[in-house]
Amino acid sequence: MFRNIAVCIIMVFLTGPVLCAENGYELWLRYRRTDDPARLEEYRRAVSGAVIPGKGATSEIIRSEFRMALPALLDKPVPVSSKPMRGNTVLAGTSKALKMTRFRISKADARRLNEEGYIIREHRVSGRRCIVITGNTDSAVLYGVFHFLRLLQTHQSLDGLDLCSGPRVRLRLLDHWDNLDGTIERGYAGRSLWNWDALPGKTDNRYKDYARACASIGINGTVVNNVNAKAESLTRPCLEKTAALAALIRPYGLRIYLSARFSAPIELGGLETADPRDRDVAEWWKRKTDEIYGLIPDFGGFLVKANSEGQPGPQEYGATHADGANMLANALAPHGGVVMWRAFVYDTRIDADRAKCAYKEFTPLDGRFSPNAFVQVKNGPIDFQPREPFHPLFGAMPLTPLMPELQITQEYLGQSTWLVFLAPQWKEFFDSDTYARGAGFPVSAVADGSADAHALSGIAGVANTGSDSTWCGHLFAQANWYAFGRLAWDHELSAAAIADEWIRMTWTNEGNTLRTIKRMMLGSWETCVNAMTPLGLHHIMREGHHYGPDPAFDGADRADWNSVYYHRADSTGIGFDRSRSGSDAVSQYSRPLSEQFNGLETCPEKFLLWFHRMPWNSRLQSGRLLRDELKFRYDSGVEEVVQMRRDWSSLEDKIDARRWNAVGRKLEAQEENARLWRRVCLEYFGKFAEGG
Repeated sequence: MFRNIAVCIIMVFLTGPVLCAENGYELWLRYRRTDDPARLEEYRRAVSGAVIPGKGATSEIIRSEFRMALPALLDKPVPVSSKPMRGNTVLAGTSKALKMTRFRISKADARRLNEEGYIIREHRVSGRRCIVITGNTDSAVLYGVFHFLRLLQTHQSLDGLDLCSGPRVRLRLLDHWDNLDGTIERGYAGRSLWNWDALPGKTDNRYKDYARACASIGINGTVVNNVNAKAESLTRPCLEKTAALAALIRPYGLRIYLSARFSAPIELGGLETADPRDRDVAEWWKRKTDEIYGLIPDFGGFLVKANSEGQPGPQEYGATHADGANMLANALAPHGGVVMWRAFVYDTRIDADRAKCAYKEFTPLDGRFSPNAFVQVKNGPIDFQPREPFHPLFGAMPLTPLMPELQITQEYLGQSTWLVFLAPQWKEFFDSDTYARGAGFPVSAVADGSADAHALSGIAGVANTGSDSTWCGHLFAQANWYAFGRLAWDHELSAAAIADEWIRMTWTNEGNTLRTIKRMMLGSWETCVNAMTPLGLHHIMREGHHYGPDPAFDGADRADWNSVYYHRADSTGIGFDRSRSGSDAVSQYSRPLSEQFNGLETCPEKFLLWFHRMPWNSRLQSGRLLRDELKFRYDSGVEEVVQMRRDWSSLEDKIDARRWNAVGRKLEAQEENARLWRRVCLEYFGKFAEGG
């Protein structure tokens, strides 16, 4: 299914392990000969064949995956069939399809499995040792098959195998900010995956490869068009194209969602208003939703950006965000669909501090949203910065399901040039305690619904995929797509464990190489923060494209689109005062967190200049003055990138030349950009600090 895998498999059979020239297209689904002799022998004993008795497209996908993976991993022919066979086999199918094996799912397992969870367990059938992979649906079995293959790829033991895994979050979506003309807003890996001009008559195998990659990490939904939506996406011709795409990805457990432009009833329906309280408007959306489900029976729902950055919305008519969301939710409810209403709003007429605006707009609406409506909230209160405190809405709307929105594409973190592994950032977000009802209410509990007993839960990641042969524009950016899927399935996984899996599947299981790459990845996020926005600085990237530094920028029409708005540096100091003596943004967080952020002595240094304005001669925990600490952090950022380059150079004979060279070129550009960040920021801030 992936383009260059056949050549590598043939070479493995003929010559043993080799460093094939690879372009990265296979992602983490590289199936290569198990090069640990003991593990290889164990796998050969455990798996003499695979039986997938189910019928239908998903069962055939599983058979195809086994036919591709098992001969390559075990370095021998492995029969794959829908009929029983002799020997120690892998049995993969729903509990109904495996009824003849007398395998039973316990009540405890059944509660955890729901529709998507799976079991991987040793079981004896007619005296033979078998490995059963099962669940309640075909999609669940597919997820289990990919987990089983992951065990083989990462050289895990199969002895005593007994796994039961279910997703902690129900809806696990990628949001593609892709436009109908093939461009991608905040895309850094070529053009859109979706060729709308060719659809519906002509499809691309890459669509299936995309769906396969998503299924391998448990992603179950995709929003295929930009949140800055065009009404054209809801026209009949476009919907027929979307339906063709939905049919291709459906067997992989993926449902299609669409971003909806709020003014579509005017632009497409000829109405004079888009007021959600207007009966004709509501009826138009009902008819349009019925039309969509007639073409796409498993359509997931709408994502909406409204009254934000020029997008139309209900406030134009004196209605609320809840009014707008509920109108769409009512149209979707009979079909089982959801609406995801984004909370990325920052009308600074509501509050001069942009970080406070969304909280002030949405918390009064808690409890007023329909049961099938999410409020989708970015991880931080500004805009996908290298580091932000978690958004104060998490924990502040107990009556409303909140859907975290993470950005996989690195808009503000070096885009497709910088190596930045985002799992540590996301773990810091998930693990942050909201103190919503006392200690022990982390953001993760809000996300999975357990904090407030919500049956509906979801998470979205702004995708980093494109037409580039690497999918993501940087071979290491693939790790963020992978990490998002793994954390969406189970937010308790550690960043180190996810990195370990991805490296073993994508690069190697060899110990020293594994440790070197893992060290690079796990330190890369802090490196990015040091190199760009240390100590709580934020939003000082170049205006428009957001790549590279521009702390002096002060030319935008709105104050909060300028860099100087956020750092406020002058001869007396630097930082945005959000303490109680400033904008009082700290009070949007629950106690005791609000007290911690408010106190200059107790505020974590990583958020110091986010919440406080400080004189240049303030002394920090290191003993250095603030102006010297900034220099130390920027110096550290450069030095850490230099070390990453050294580490990668040491792996020249361990990585195939094509991929080694590709990453090397990226790291060279990253170092150049890190040096630019240091020079520009220290020169600019130094003008003020010298007199401070």
